[in-house]
Parts: sequence; C-alpha cells; structure tokens
Amino acid sequence: LISMFNQSLQAQGCCTFYCQSCGEVIIKDRKLLRVLPLPSENWGALVEEWCCHPDPFANKPLHPQENDCFIGDSFFLVNLRSDLWQPRPELAPVETQCPSENHFKLKPKANTKVICKRCKVMLGETMSSETTKFYMTEIVIQPSERKFSIIPRSQFVQSVIAQCLVELSAARSTFRFTIQGHDGKAYILLWLLNSDSLVIDSLGSSKSIKKFPLLEDNLKADSCSAWNAIKVLYQPCIKNRNAKLCSAWESDISIHSLTLPSATCLELLLILSRNNATLPPSLRSMNSFQVAFLKM
Repeated sequence: LISMFNQSLQAQGCCTFYCQSCGEVIIKDRKLLRVLPLPSENWGALVEEWCCHPDPFANKPLHPQENDCFIGDSFFLVNLRSDLWQPRPELAPVETQCPSENHFKLKPKANTKVICKRCKVMLGETMSSETTKFYMTEIVIQPSERKFSIIPRSQFVQSVIAQCLVELSAARSTFRFTIQGHDGKAYILLWLLNSDSLVIDSLGSSKSIKKFPLLEDNLKADSCSAWNAIKVLYQPCIKNRNAKLCSAWESDISIHSLTLPSATCLELLLILSRNNATLPPSLRSMNSFQVAFLKM
C-alpha cells in the first residue's frame, strides 16, 4: 500500500510515478539504477567532526542523476529531464526595497510547487532546474508492468505517516514529531506511544464516523475489521492552538520535524480527529493530549 522505496528495491527495473489522488502518470518508465537514502538533515554540520581536512562536500548539494532516486524522511528526490512537464511560473507582488516608494511592483517569481495536471494537487517542489522533491504522501511508485489501482486517500496517508514514524523512531530513537506544512507552519504535534497495536473496530456501532463525510470509508458499515496500527498522542496547532507547547517542541532538538504539503497536514489532522472520535470517551485523551490510532 505504501509508495516508499527502500534499499531492497530491485535495481535496473522500470518504474512509473503516479499521482496518488487521481492516478495521473507523473514520470513514465523511469529506469532507476540507484535508490539511496539521504543522510540526516544535519549531516553538513557533522562533517567537520568526521574530517581532519577542509570539508570536501562544501557547496556540493546531493542532487540525483537521471537514474537515481534519493529518499528523505518524507520525500523522494528525482531528476526531471527537460522533456518532462515543469511547474507553472507565477507572478507575485514583491515590495520594493526603497522606503521612499509607496507602491508595489510586479516581479516574476518562480513558483516551486509541482502540481498534478489533472487534479491540481500539490505533489512536491522543485529544488533546482533538474531536481524535484516529491512527497511520499502524494506519489505512488510502482513497477511499470503493474496496473495502477486507486487506494483510498485516508488509508494511504495513514499508512505512509505510520511507517515514517516507526522508521524514524527506530533509526533515531526519537518519539516526538512536529508535522509542518511546506509553508513552514506547524500543524500537529505527534507523540508515538506504541508501534505494535492491534485495533478491532466495529464500524456498525460507531455513529461518530458519520461526522466526517469528507473521509471515505472502504469498509462496509456493518462489518468488523482488525488492523495493525500505531498509537499516538496528538495536539493540533492550527489557529494558534497550543502555541506555547508548539514553540517549546520546535525549539527542542530531540524532536524531529516532518514536512508535508499543507493540505495533507490538514487531511492528517482530520484523520486523527476521526479516529479519536471512534474511541470510547474514556480513552480519547491522555493528560492534555488526544489519542488516536493510525493504520499501518
């Protein structure tokens, strides 16, 4: 169900990148020879501790070649050739630097967003003239010989986020995360409690699910389901909620930040709220946090 690559991916295979929301082909029949994990975001600051000579990586960003795919915490870096579609530029008002002028001038400003041509969902951002960042929550990557099938959006987002949290907690021994949008704003504070939960849910007895019509349900209302999940505590940060706690978390170096498209952050918050509403009232909160389960 998950679009992520890992180091066990078979090399030499042709893959196709799809928009998860609508199935539009983004990159067709790309032959990937190298699929490599990116180092942690603070790797550059640690180079001086590794090397006894000047930094050999100075001014050398890690950009993939045409047949590479680099994997970050919540994104892929791939190389887009010039024959592929590019994001549309836009004009944005920019304030002049001269204080004596009391007007705005329109200056061309490159729009770094990568937008799906069919459904207009934000898929990622351009990092350079050739390198593009695609967010894991927006892209499905499959072998070209396989037929694409739509996965329910809420199910896909839960699976991707759950696996990201589990892998990061195992690799970095951190269990607290801030979910922030591509605009730099924090949307959710997440605290991973358990990664081996089993949830048995009777949708027929859960009337609260009807309060979230924007989220699709791929299970029948009169059925029961059991699924592996992670248990998290969360706090929303939108509209200046929990501003003091959010500021404390953002300044704590032990807390890891995950960046997603802003719309996806709101989707995740809606999913957490829906999952919280399905719990018995006595289990919906812990201290000042709300409790939710994310399906693996």
